[in-house]
Amino acid sequence: MTAEGTIEKLFEAPVYDLAHEEKQALLLPALAELTGAHARGCAPYRDILAARGTLGQAPATRADLPFLPVRLFKSHLLASVPEEERFKVLTSSGTTGQQVSRIVLDRATSSYQTRAVVKIMQHFIGKARLPMLIIDHPGVVKDRANFSARGAGILGMSNFGRAHTYALRDETMEIDWPKLDAFLEKHGDGPVLMFGFTFMVWQYFVQALRAEGRKLSIPGGILIHSGGWKKLVEQAVDNATFKQTLRDVAGIGQVNNFYGMVEQVGSVFVECEAGHLHAPVFADVIIRDPWDWSELPAGREGLIQVLSCLPQSYPGHSLLTEDRGILHGEDDCPCGRKGRHFSVLGRLPKAEARGCSDTFASEAA
Repeated sequence: MTAEGTIEKLFEAPVYDLAHEEKQALLLPALAELTGAHARGCAPYRDILAARGTLGQAPATRADLPFLPVRLFKSHLLASVPEEERFKVLTSSGTTGQQVSRIVLDRATSSYQTRAVVKIMQHFIGKARLPMLIIDHPGVVKDRANFSARGAGILGMSNFGRAHTYALRDETMEIDWPKLDAFLEKHGDGPVLMFGFTFMVWQYFVQALRAEGRKLSIPGGILIHSGGWKKLVEQAVDNATFKQTLRDVAGIGQVNNFYGMVEQVGSVFVECEAGHLHAPVFADVIIRDPWDWSELPAGREGLIQVLSCLPQSYPGHSLLTEDRGILHGEDDCPCGRKGRHFSVLGRLPKAEARGCSDTFASEAA
């Protein structure tokens, strides 16, 4: 079976229903094929594999797949397709003076990433397009050929909504009260999809409501959020506090965090009812010991490696992040979803803030 055929098999499978052996029988060959394809198409990647002595080696398990440090995309433009096939470049958010990642997409990769996000999110929010409240301002979505991670996230999630309304007026990050009130008057009694980056939801929505002494009633609200927690941790706001406060100020009952990055867009790991992040069928996660890079068992803290069969145009299918995490298990989450489930514990010490939320906070400081 070709790599394309294997990926299609993964898309046909239920997103969280394949047990370990079934999933690896499809995912591992796809990842191995990608390693070879990127080695043929990207000379710097091929040189890295050759220097490590892994060029041409077939991995026996997912832990045998060679990986790149995610920071490499900040210093090098890595692409496995010729320039005429590159139609979009994604950039990570970066504070002043920081380098940003540049991710080259061809049409196939962009299509796979879009389809993956749809498959994952529909599992959690359903297939109906709900009225959507975006906790951001419309100026974020500008150049569609050169998105920041923040703009790409908003546009990607916008596909699941209708009657899109931005809760914030402009770059001042002030709530647009007339628009917010009109949206809630029309849609507030039914299911509403909400999306925003974690720190921004807290700082410019929750805190603004508190400052105005206002409480909203959005009992059917489904908030999907992502981004760095660094600034919230500094304010002693953990995940449980974040969720409870949203219930208190807006009556929102369903709040799902997700973990993802521009270097591997599409492979998002969404939080379940048990508070664990889940690897979807076309992606996986490994926790590695930062001292010898060995794979760690469940219950041991280490560095997060993310795997995905989606990146066809750049060698981003196996990346070592700068995030600390812990694996809880595989095929045994209390929520009933199969696959690996884990938690993110924070950034490595001295690692720069990379999340869209933290980036905005740093720029505004």
